Amino acid sequence: MNDIRGQLLPVYVLADESGSMALHMGDLNAGLASLHQALLGEPLVASKVRFSVIGFSDDVSERLPMVDLRFVEAIPRLAASSTTSYQAAFTDLLTRIPRDVQALKAQQYQVHRPAVFFLSDGQPTDDDDEDWLAAHARLTDRTVTRAAPNIIAFGIGDAEPGAILQVATRSDFAYVSIPGANVGDSIAKFSTELTHSIVTSAATLGTHQPQLQVSPPQGFTLAIDVV
Repeated sequence: MNDIRGQLLPVYVLADESGSMALHMGDLNAGLASLHQALLGEPLVASKVRFSVIGFSDDVSERLPMVDLRFVEAIPRLAASSTTSYQAAFTDLLTRIPRDVQALKAQQYQVHRPAVFFLSDGQPTDDDDEDWLAAHARLTDRTVTRAAPNIIAFGIGDAEPGAILQVATRSDFAYVSIPGANVGDSIAKFSTELTHSIVTSAATLGTHQPQLQVSPPQGFTLAIDVV
């Protein structure tokens, strides 16, 4: 039997690239660049993470495939366009996540349950909510998708708290920015918490209690408290 090379946490950023995000893409790209630099400064932590950036609008754009950020020069930039299809986003992950996890296992890594950090500033524009809910249900059902991810959902701007609560896999993983908050500031705080969560979660790998660490960002509240 081959030896395990190490333990990994796959992390996905699933970011809304709809037209309403156009004015704020600079903030999001800056936040992801800051995260990249922070992980480069902690190579031991970075070695335990594989990171991917997926943008979604009316379809899905792979901005960064699952990689070791220590060997990436820069995270490609997200760009806004079109509508907000939650169905496209979750349907893509239904095939993407199992494929990525299997590839990592084939490299002799022990793979922990993936984490998806979802960010949207609006409501889904799918013709029928049942379509995206069905794709989401298949993605998160561990009897259907063995590598079903934990989804931490962040709603900013005009995002509907009820939808954000449906996206998150636990009620304490669903956050919305406080009413009237500046969207750019909310994105910066999202990026800060994303960095903190990755660093603290990766640090638990290899311990007796590895676990996903998530805290409410400043300027956000639990979505369940405003539904």
